[in-house]
Amino acid sequence: MTPNPSRSPISSLARRFALGLAAVLALASCGGETQQIEPFVAKRYFAFGDEMSAFTADGRKYSINGLNVETDAIDCTQSRIWIQYVAAIYKFGFAECPEGTGEQKAVSRAAPGAKAADLVLQINAQVAAGGFEDRDLATVLIGTNDIKEIYESYGGGSTDAVVAEARRRGVRIGEQINRLVELGAKVIVSTTPDLGTTPYGLAQGSDGAKLLTRLSNELNGRVRVTFLNDGRFVGLVSGDEWITAAVRFPDDYGLDNVSGAACNVALPDCTSETLVTGATADTWLWADDLWVASRAQRGLGQLAESRARDNPF
Repeated sequence: MTPNPSRSPISSLARRFALGLAAVLALASCGGETQQIEPFVAKRYFAFGDEMSAFTADGRKYSINGLNVETDAIDCTQSRIWIQYVAAIYKFGFAECPEGTGEQKAVSRAAPGAKAADLVLQINAQVAAGGFEDRDLATVLIGTNDIKEIYESYGGGSTDAVVAEARRRGVRIGEQINRLVELGAKVIVSTTPDLGTTPYGLAQGSDGAKLLTRLSNELNGRVRVTFLNDGRFVGLVSGDEWITAAVRFPDDYGLDNVSGAACNVALPDCTSETLVTGATADTWLWADDLWVASRAQRGLGQLAESRARDNPF
């Protein structure tokens, strides 16, 4: 008996493939499989936080300021801080450090000494100034001043009390991140560095540094679990993990010193010419006892830049 070719396994497989291909082509012709995700491009950018994201009115930063090679004056476009890397994606400038001569579409409402309670006020200020619009981007990095204040209130008292306060402030920060989302902004959040690894923390001795690390972890942990964990609205930058890795493996980050302060004058007056012997902006992790120098600012900026480009906003 001659086999029926129509029942051949090869013919059957070919027929199923042809039918499947036809279905795909038909769906594609309707646009069912050709929808393109539009990349997020910010129309404006707002930075909220503390010294890590702040400028003075004349463009000085709370890090190591770069100098113009011809005039020897401070040049705010040199030794950029992390928010400048984010702004650069969209060719935005800040009023304190302009990009070109047109409208400066990046605004920093960050301020030295700012803590969780001040984040509320910073957002309020933007609401009063007109609020947020579609495709506004915001960044938030705050907590260092909170952790330091909580630690210095400890005085050998109740560890449970200071841990609870760190958690409370972390929740407050997370709630304000959610508020930014409700107001219409897309948000990139960076966790705050582990203060136990800072020159300030190391100066507190082993027990003090351990408590600072715990307070840092508790605050960051509460921020993480409080904000809306949805990549369509919020992108997370693990700034604490970057700093910790740099402390543990300095060679991998091109760092020569991860325990001392590079500046011999107070921020924001520190420049590349006011450093302790042997220090440079790119090879020392810390500018002073709490705030990072240029290499870490660049590292955080690159992480945030990647998140801004790749997050499914």
